[in-house]
Amino acid sequence: MNHEIEINLEKQDDITIFDIQGDVTAFSEPFFSEAYQNANEQGTSKILLKFYETAYINSGGIAVIIQLLAETKKNNQKIFITGLSGHFQKIFNMVGITKFAKIYNTVDEALADM
Repeated sequence: MNHEIEINLEKQDDITIFDIQGDVTAFSEPFFSEAYQNANEQGTSKILLKFYETAYINSGGIAVIIQLLAETKKNNQKIFITGLSGHFQKIFNMVGITKFAKIYNTVDEALADM
């Protein structure tokens, strides 16, 4: 497991894409916080978390994502997720993340629906 993570922001209209590269763990929290703060400063109303099928996400990482979901809900923003492996799609469904964020298979599919 590698603690390195990088989150690049890409703006498309009112959508900010978080291009997440690396493992999502409790160590990722400052990276998500900074990315979210930057997205807020740009006035985003929708956030797309773009993962890669090779992404590793542990329970600490799930907690970080839930924290982000809580912030977006508090700020009346919508959040969407793409690129997760089938395994993590099942886990996100089991822990209730899918009640607050719709999951798509591809970025194009998400952007078309958003």
